[in-house]
Amino acid sequence: MSRSPQRIVRGHTVPPRQPQGRREGFTTGTAAAAAAKAACLVLLDQGWPETVSIWLPIGRTLQIPINTLVYEADSASAGVVKDAGDDPDVTHGAEIFATVRRVPAAGVHIRGGTGVGVVTRRGLELPVGSPAINPVPQRMIRQAVGDILGSEQPDPGVEVTISVPNGEQLARRTFNARLGIIGGLSILGTTGIVRAMSTAAWRASVYQAIDVAAANGVGHLVLTTGGRSETFARRLFPHLPELAFVQMGIFTGASIQRAAQRGVPRVTLCAMIGKLSKTAAGHMQSHVAGHQVDCGFLAELAADLGAPPSLVTAIRHANTARHVQELIEAAGFSRFYNRLCELAAQRCVAAARQVAIEVVLVDFDGRVLGRAAVPAA
Repeated sequence: MSRSPQRIVRGHTVPPRQPQGRREGFTTGTAAAAAAKAACLVLLDQGWPETVSIWLPIGRTLQIPINTLVYEADSASAGVVKDAGDDPDVTHGAEIFATVRRVPAAGVHIRGGTGVGVVTRRGLELPVGSPAINPVPQRMIRQAVGDILGSEQPDPGVEVTISVPNGEQLARRTFNARLGIIGGLSILGTTGIVRAMSTAAWRASVYQAIDVAAANGVGHLVLTTGGRSETFARRLFPHLPELAFVQMGIFTGASIQRAAQRGVPRVTLCAMIGKLSKTAAGHMQSHVAGHQVDCGFLAELAADLGAPPSLVTAIRHANTARHVQELIEAAGFSRFYNRLCELAAQRCVAAARQVAIEVVLVDFDGRVLGRAAVPAA
């Protein structure tokens, strides 16, 4: 007897993120694997699951709630509402769908549907033209399907199409287009879980941007600490392609070393005085919760340049790096800026000797205060 179409939507939502919270969530890859597993259960008429168990790459299982279940015309779909925990992830609350259907060819055939991007540039983990579903999520999907079908190489096979209905809109809030992922989101995850503000995940995204730039022939990389400094850097280097600009965040040393490993010969660091003063002092990872701005270091720098004792004292007791800048400006002691850039450039070359380094210090309006370049060692 043929089965009638059926649809269940449970109305799942996710808790709001707590900016200072540390609640774990799960990746889009985990959501896709859970959706695929649930859809297989429906396809085989083995129930309409409330949750499914997913084996994570870190060696533990996670129970994932299933929000939507659909059976229609010999295919089945399931949807999982992505819960990123307290991480500021654009996919938090998005529903990740998997649609499964039997196909003659043996195996599990994974496709990208609506809202999943397509890879258009080299340098990612995936070939050009493929859906942006990373290798670890693909393995998780195959394992989840194999749990239900009894094999990760079923014969006949099964086609699994992953989709995110609002993925194209969400992707506009990411760097996907810059990396060459067009038309939607990436299905990501190396551990299966999301830890709030994961430093490892942040560093991995910076590495990915550098890898893509290098793989596409970018010979001059511009590293910035965030969106505002990148805006200023783009004005300084309008001839460079978008791929050349990488928001490195706090990972100064790691980013320069990655550029060296990927054969990029020239790097410009464009930053404001707070982050740059940390680099000049030798702190190559500049998280605000780690190394604070050392006003004593800046005072000694000013003294070495012949600053008046009153200015040196004022810098030593300054509240912030921005306060130091105000003191320098008021005193007209502008040679301080070029020396700060020179020291920062020397630190960067020491971190990756085969890369030529230029450092540009900008103020909070984008005006260039200082500039220095050091050739590769």
